[in-house]
Amino acid sequence: METSRRGFMTAAGAVAAGLGGPALAQTTKGLRLVSFTRRDDKTLKVRCGAMRGDDRIVDFADAAAREKTQLAFDPGDMISLAASGEKGLAQARLLAEKGAPTFALADVTLLSPIPKPARNIYAVGWNYLEHFKEGQAVRKTDQTYPEHPVFFTKGSHTMNAPFGDIPFDEKVSTMIDWEGELAVVIGKRGRNIAEADAMKHVFGYAVINDTTARDLQQKKHGGQWFKGKSLDGHGPMGPWIVPADALDPDKLHLVTRVNGVVKQDAMTTQMYFKIPRIIAELSLGLTLEPGDVIATGTPPGVGVARNPPEFMKPGDVMETEIEGIGVIRNKIAAV
Repeated sequence: METSRRGFMTAAGAVAAGLGGPALAQTTKGLRLVSFTRRDDKTLKVRCGAMRGDDRIVDFADAAAREKTQLAFDPGDMISLAASGEKGLAQARLLAEKGAPTFALADVTLLSPIPKPARNIYAVGWNYLEHFKEGQAVRKTDQTYPEHPVFFTKGSHTMNAPFGDIPFDEKVSTMIDWEGELAVVIGKRGRNIAEADAMKHVFGYAVINDTTARDLQQKKHGGQWFKGKSLDGHGPMGPWIVPADALDPDKLHLVTRVNGVVKQDAMTTQMYFKIPRIIAELSLGLTLEPGDVIATGTPPGVGVARNPPEFMKPGDVMETEIEGIGVIRNKIAAV
C-alpha cells in the first residue's frame, strides 16, 4: 500500500485499500482496542478485542476462555473495559499479546469502538482559531473568541462505524460537510474535575468526524446546531481506541480527505483549549461517565467556508486520519 513519508495514506493507497476495511499503514504499534461482529455469528453479537499486527484480531471472550482468565470487564462491552481501570487494561494488553485464537479482518465487521454510547457525544465548537475565523467570514460577524470552551452534543444515534456509509437524504439536507476531530474517551467517572487531574480520567483516543448538515445549522432553519449535528450516522468513529498512555494528544497530525483530496491538514497542537481544560470545564456540575466521548473540535478547511462552498454528495468518500491512531473511511450513500 502506498503511503506518504509521514506514514499517512496517499490517495493511491486509499484507492488500493478500498472501502471494505481499514487502511493497514498505521503508525500505532501498541494496543488497539476494537469492537466488532464476527461474520460467522448470525446473532451479530458485539465483541471486544485487539488488533494483532495489521490483519488479525484477538477476540477477548474466546481468548480469556482459552486462558481460563476471569476478566475484570464484559468482553462484549467497550464501556465496561473503559470502566475497569488498570486491571482491565492490563488484562487486555496481555490477551492482545498472547491470546489465541485470532481472526482475520476479512472475517469480522469493525464497529465504532463505542457502538452504542450511553449518552450523547459531547463536542467542542471553535477549538481552532483559524476555524473560528473562517466561520466568522461565513457568519459575517465580528464576534470575539470565547473565553471558555463552547459545548454542544451530537445525538447518540449519530454514532457510525469507521467504514460505515453515511446516509444522505436530499429531503433532509443537501449541505453535508466534513469536520475531522480527535475523540477523547472517558475511563473514570468524575464531576468538578480539576484541570491538573483531568488526564487521569482519559481512557483513550480515537478518530471521529463531526459530519454536519450545514443547511439545518444555518439561521434560516433556526440555527439548529443540535439538529444539524445529529442526523443518523453522522458521527463515524474509530477505527479503534488507542489507550491514553500510548501517545501525546497535543502532537498529532490530523488530515481529512474527500475523494483523495486533502481538505483539512493540522496539528492538535493548534487546539486552543487543551484536553485538560475541556474536561475540567465540561465536568463542572456535570458528571462524566466511563465511555463518554468528547469530540475536541475541528481545524480549518471545512466545506462551508470555502469559496465557493463545497459539500459532499452521494458517492463521495470521506477519510479522516490521525497519525498515531488510524484512518476512518466513509462513503456518502443516498437513502
